[in-house]
Amino acid sequence: MSTTPETAPKRGSRLPRLARRAQLLEAAQEVFVANGYHAAAMDDIADRAGVSKPVLYQHFPGKLELYLALLDTSCDAIVASVRDALKSTDDNKQRVTATMHAFYDYVANAQGAFRLVFESDLTNEPSVRERVDRVTHECAEAVSEVISADAGLSRQQSMVLAVSLVGMAQVSARYWLAADNPSLPQEHAADLVASLAWRGIGGFPRTDG
Repeated sequence: MSTTPETAPKRGSRLPRLARRAQLLEAAQEVFVANGYHAAAMDDIADRAGVSKPVLYQHFPGKLELYLALLDTSCDAIVASVRDALKSTDDNKQRVTATMHAFYDYVANAQGAFRLVFESDLTNEPSVRERVDRVTHECAEAVSEVISADAGLSRQQSMVLAVSLVGMAQVSARYWLAADNPSLPQEHAADLVASLAWRGIGGFPRTDG
């Protein structure tokens, strides 16, 4: 359940450290997603979490550190989803579909964590740019391993194709969400783009090895 002013714990209530950290990250995500990094204030995050600013600073020394911790969590989530999708089947067509659905599920999540990764207003900060680039690189690395093994392409060739697939997935998912077209449900949109991706990547011959 999202932490809101109505459901946030009363000030002064004690939580185990890990539980408090998770609560603060949840509150911070809501504020950062709604306002962006620059407009978000630590006061707002503390209020959303129902804690005092000193409590917030006990866990995170500043706004950037809080943002980076949240970004790490968000980045890890999408990378793990893509890896799970690739491991879910040995059928490459189904792998493409599962990977596309992983991106659409991530973008469609009501909490909006994808905005921190793909639409951050702080990408000029090197530590943020590094994390955003890591998502593309690690997702593409996972996809490229499958392409290289099955199509017999070099690592460089496989990475170019994998980055293209990852870009297609996240850009199309964000467009679908922004378009908010009820006649094109999420599942159908993901299947449509997966079909396009498979028509391209499926043309590379599978090796016998």
